[in-house]
Amino acid sequence: MIKKVCFLLILAALSSSAAFCQDYLSDKKDTTFIYQNQTFTLADVIVRNNLNVAAFIDYVKNDTTFYKAFRNLRVIGYSSFNDIIINDKNDDQRASLHSLTTQSYSNGCRTMQTKEEQTTGDFYDKKGNYNYKTAEMYAGLFFTKGRVCGETNIVKGTTFSVSSKSGMEKHKEQLKQLFFNPGTKIPGLPFMGNKVALFDKDVSKLYDFRIDEKDYLGQTCYVFTITPRTDLSSGEKNDIVIDEMTTWFNAKTFEILGRNYSLSYKAGIFDFDVQMEVQLQKLGDLLVPKVLRYKGYWDVIFKKAERALFTATLFDFKLPA
Repeated sequence: MIKKVCFLLILAALSSSAAFCQDYLSDKKDTTFIYQNQTFTLADVIVRNNLNVAAFIDYVKNDTTFYKAFRNLRVIGYSSFNDIIINDKNDDQRASLHSLTTQSYSNGCRTMQTKEEQTTGDFYDKKGNYNYKTAEMYAGLFFTKGRVCGETNIVKGTTFSVSSKSGMEKHKEQLKQLFFNPGTKIPGLPFMGNKVALFDKDVSKLYDFRIDEKDYLGQTCYVFTITPRTDLSSGEKNDIVIDEMTTWFNAKTFEILGRNYSLSYKAGIFDFDVQMEVQLQKLGDLLVPKVLRYKGYWDVIFKKAERALFTATLFDFKLPA
């Protein structure tokens, strides 16, 4: 017999209230948590450990540490093994790059040396420029060209803006927002921009949100998972962009230690199917990426479609003196 018990929790750290509704079944221990008109599923361990769930959800919604981890690469030294493979439509290798690079940072400036490099196919054009947009995006994340000075790792108050960009530069900015700040509206993206705003009422109803506690890379973490609901109509399935997103938060600090996500959408103007895995680590007080794995297909109208895989393995981090 199912007994439904509803509790009203007054959370000292918050001005709002949240409602617990729990179904007690012999084979079910999950708890349904309703907060700001959205439903979250809590694993039994989360309930037993008395996590301030509302505060955690607010933190997840407003988190900027994931993007900041990549911005931190602009103000430190590090080495990186870089492996990029470009495939054709049959998934046969078309071009590749394998290299070892080392970035140095001092007096507010960063420079990079290429220690080793091997390429195949038409990875570069005749002028030595990247022949593929995926390679350009990778270079924008992990390569430094020349001497770059005056940058910061500040993310507060910064936004992904497409207002002054056009063409491929605009699309790259949109992709950066999709990758590093998933769950927010993407301006200027026809048919899809609002469909990734995961916490908006019209979008959140399409997804299941689950909070669990598990070990990740030897540390206890709160695991926040987003997946499409299994009872969606065919029309609702067409609105799905986030196929799966799992984020591991350090249970003591709430800092992100890892994120896996799968994104896909087909709108004719902007099509993509991407899987990414990111692992982060602490460097002093900074959070930095140590491994990023990507496999994806994306196609922008009037541009050549690309299928690519890449892995960035970062190590030998050095804080500025």
